Amino acid sequence: MSRFVRASKYRHVFGQAAKKEHCIDNVKVSNSAWDTNLIAASGSYISVNWNASGGGAFAILPLPSPFRAHNLPYKLPDVIPLARGHTAPVLDTDWSPHDDSLVVSGGEDGNILLWKVDADAFEGWGAERWVPQDFDPVARINGSPRKIGQVLFHPTAKHVLASASGEHTIKLWDLAYTDDAKGVLTGHTDTIQSMAFNMTGTLMATTCRDRKLRLFDPRAGIDAVRVTDGHGGIKGTRVIWMGDKDNIATTGFSKMSDRQVAIWETGSLENLKTVVLDQSSGVVMPFWSDNNILFLAGKGDGNIRYFEYESEALHSLSEYQSPSPQRGMCFLPRRSLSVSECEIARAYKVAGTLIEPIAFVVPRRSDSFQSDIFPPAPSSEPSMTAGEFFSGKNAPANLVSLENGAVTAATSSFSPSPAVAPPIALAKSASTPAPEPVKKQSEPAPAMARKQSEPLPSSLYESQMDSPVAMSPPSAVSETRTPQPQPMKSSSTDLEDENARLTAELREARALIRNLELQVEGLKANAQRAARALMDS
Repeated sequence: MSRFVRASKYRHVFGQAAKKEHCIDNVKVSNSAWDTNLIAASGSYISVNWNASGGGAFAILPLPSPFRAHNLPYKLPDVIPLARGHTAPVLDTDWSPHDDSLVVSGGEDGNILLWKVDADAFEGWGAERWVPQDFDPVARINGSPRKIGQVLFHPTAKHVLASASGEHTIKLWDLAYTDDAKGVLTGHTDTIQSMAFNMTGTLMATTCRDRKLRLFDPRAGIDAVRVTDGHGGIKGTRVIWMGDKDNIATTGFSKMSDRQVAIWETGSLENLKTVVLDQSSGVVMPFWSDNNILFLAGKGDGNIRYFEYESEALHSLSEYQSPSPQRGMCFLPRRSLSVSECEIARAYKVAGTLIEPIAFVVPRRSDSFQSDIFPPAPSSEPSMTAGEFFSGKNAPANLVSLENGAVTAATSSFSPSPAVAPPIALAKSASTPAPEPVKKQSEPAPAMARKQSEPLPSSLYESQMDSPVAMSPPSAVSETRTPQPQPMKSSSTDLEDENARLTAELREARALIRNLELQVEGLKANAQRAARALMDS
């Protein structure tokens, strides 16, 4: 039998949709035409781009699964707490790989907002006399005069963020000092469609509407170190790094509008393999699992293909089929999977008004831990600080055992190509500010000034402040502190009064928005009843 069938422990992996009571219904997904996944997940929460009035918003919800800690109703109320703060639609969100309660959002208003989720944020949902309380951002960054299309956290350095803007540039941020970007990556001549870090965060791959595939060393300069022709079609392309391998995968379209998946070698950006999938029109969203499995989910499809990557070739495993087409999708971090059920991956699918979990399971009967299908997963412990990353340090990702939760420092088998410039301090240019020197622990953190771009408050690491305006500066460990001048008492009182007034006005405005949304829902329901009555008569 082995002469004709390739041996693989993942050959019988199957997708299993969750029961209806473990899904989330009545989800109002954004109608924005911008091409993103619409949904993102951490180990505890999910974020969904929301269709809301009064500017841009997205929803923050606990994970819909049988193992969730929060007992939310299957069907959401018509009005729920939202993460408001953008003045235009939210285009993308991303959760920190090192903090399951920290999420960042980018919108058409050019702003980047950071949000911290409290553990008790979902208590009392749907109960009698329950009043929704919107989430408040803990930090705001003026990212671009144009829209922010994608946001992406660094995989190993704590609080390092990349953002792609309508200026066709990618900016790197240290979230503790957000007045200026730490670096700007240029060279794109059209809209940036996707970006991805490698497993150690030393390289970044991007796809662009100009049909080019680019490879950057984010700390070596502003220009790409590799550029090659990507997919020939003009429609959306995506890129994903294939774990710790020296390869990347892209999805796109041929000149004849065939949907394709391609594998590239990063040393020279040589195309190793291109596979034609079909002739559908939806963008294909790629997702990588460290089991060497590539998942492909097409927008507008109900199916999810998955392939095993072995010996520089893609081998088709199977296909999850569903009659309901997906608008967006994300995958759960592997450290949060249910290993007792032999679950090697879990997707969250947005279909209509429903968020549906889909578990990918290896069918095995043994109750013991299956070490061969559960390699160590990236841990929530960062490998280095933002200052260490921008000063040139490289560190492999910390890994966690899915058997006992033990965290170990891993050694990566990936190393950049010799032709790729080594990581150095960012080059100084007119558009790229020079990085600040790494501060020693004995130096106190700078005082925070309230600006459009403001430093990350200490509440981001601990708990969110009650006030949406007053925030504390980042804390720093120091042996000796320089005494700071105390503000005048009258000025402090005036600021507190102004803060209280603005907070009250904000709450009144949000209450008015909720009432208007309820009225709109009532009008829609009346219109539907009237239409049905006319049809019956």
